[in-house]
Amino acid sequence: MKILVTGGAGYIGSHTAVELLDAGHEIAIVDNLSNSKIEAVNRIKEISNREFKFYQVDLLDENGLRNVFLENDFDAVIHFAGFKAVGESVSKPLKYYYNNITSTVMLLEMMSEFGVKKIVFSSSATVYDSSNKPPLKEDMKLGTTNPYGSTKFMIEEILRDLYASDSEWAISILRYFNPIGAHKCGRIGEDPNGIPNNLMPYITQVAVGKREKLSVFGSDYDTHDGTGVRDYIHVVDLAIGHIKALDKISNNKGVFTYNLGTGIGCSVLDVVNNFIKATGKEILYEIVDRRPGDIDVCFADSTRALDELGWKTKYDLYNMCLDSWNWQKNNPNGYEK
Repeated sequence: MKILVTGGAGYIGSHTAVELLDAGHEIAIVDNLSNSKIEAVNRIKEISNREFKFYQVDLLDENGLRNVFLENDFDAVIHFAGFKAVGESVSKPLKYYYNNITSTVMLLEMMSEFGVKKIVFSSSATVYDSSNKPPLKEDMKLGTTNPYGSTKFMIEEILRDLYASDSEWAISILRYFNPIGAHKCGRIGEDPNGIPNNLMPYITQVAVGKREKLSVFGSDYDTHDGTGVRDYIHVVDLAIGHIKALDKISNNKGVFTYNLGTGIGCSVLDVVNNFIKATGKEILYEIVDRRPGDIDVCFADSTRALDELGWKTKYDLYNMCLDSWNWQKNNPNGYEK
């Protein structure tokens, strides 16, 4: 298949691009490089030993996006592109609503115009209502606590409405939990701009000497060690989930929603201790106040993905930590030379 990957230079997008190429698909990547680097694209080519087209185009650029579709005969789209910092979404909600939702609507309109009616959408576990008790299942109550999560929820609704209006669409919605890790070769990985918002890149930047210490937000949660528990999934396991979802919609019309997680809850200190064990690097940390909106425990029930897609995770937390460190130690400044 010929796949358009939006946001394909980003963390999850780049790993998925490698897996798509390894599986024999053709791809083209569209990315505005606002939160990613062109070097990631070069390294996807290096790892896969395959060439593909790259377009530095913003999805809000209608003419630029139309040219991408005019120059390619796509079978499907995997849609990663969008702003993703929860904290920033709270302080700049209009920026998130405008960018994430408008760009997706423009993409879907372009797909309709060119008769491309297969899409895998990058959603999030943030769409689940905080009143749900884990493990979280796809049919549980939805409800969000921040604008970032709300954009994911609204786009899910748009996709469901789109299928209701036109049953020719084949749509897979993937609700991610907490991706960490990196490709085994250490050539691509998570490279956030500025201070990391996520746990693992902060840990690896402490380990490599870029940060003095890790701030652990809260130690009074109702968990085994008082720190928040989340479902951490290796980014390569997550990427393979997209290949499985693509296979599903290549033969089936409808809207299919799947959790992608390990089903295992690990605390912040579990991650820190596994990282120390895997790498031998000491991680200095301090306990600070909770962040508003953080819940005690969140992990997935991914049974549906196993039953319908034949997908399950392969990597444990120890190996996630090992691969994260392998990326960071070989690229102490990320993709910057």
